[in-house]
Amino acid sequence: MPAKNSIKQYLENGYYHIYNRGVEKRTIFLDSQDYAVFLSYLKSYLLPKKEKKLMEKLSHPTISCRERDKILRELRLNNFYNDIHLLAYCLMPNHFHFLIKQAKAESIDRFMNSLCTRYTMYFNRKYKRVGSLYQDVYKAVLVSSEPQLLHLTRYIHNQADNNLNQRLPSSYDDYISPSGNGWVCPEEILSYFSKDYPNLSYQDFLRQQDEGELAREILIELETD
Repeated sequence: MPAKNSIKQYLENGYYHIYNRGVEKRTIFLDSQDYAVFLSYLKSYLLPKKEKKLMEKLSHPTISCRERDKILRELRLNNFYNDIHLLAYCLMPNHFHFLIKQAKAESIDRFMNSLCTRYTMYFNRKYKRVGSLYQDVYKAVLVSSEPQLLHLTRYIHNQADNNLNQRLPSSYDDYISPSGNGWVCPEEILSYFSKDYPNLSYQDFLRQQDEGELAREILIELETD
């Protein structure tokens, strides 16, 4: 029988809770470099590819062979700008959470397969291992309501604070002090909250207790996959 949430219902403009963990629940981020590399892959996929600038560099007469190879690799990389909108994320030592809106029905599958394969190759090369890094294919749960959408961002961001009082990489800062970095998209969620009234702010929403039923649904989906 397939693992829970491994068979997906993909919809255009659908919102999804995406998550996966290491094989046998092993750690997939062993140090700060691992987190940084994973985040750099996210950025390269979600920011627009500057093809014109890369082509100009490629045609420069003094370009070195090493720089040429690097640019050619960049040009070959997949890019999901405008296809994938990352609304929230958190990276935990042995798993990760994304909240994603996809533009096309096949966008998430292409994005996740590319991201997970690329990070596995980096991880296996660095730690001299072979085989799968994740316990199974990534899981995807279709978000079916606005309360579920908002609650998921709170669940994901609160995870970043629940690991030995150490803040883990997440989109929390993009919500508290939006920087417009171009690859995290908090605007849609923040539109439900007030910038002028603290008791109606997103920060206050994070401090509130989770709604019981929605919290139980998420925990059940994670614990039974």
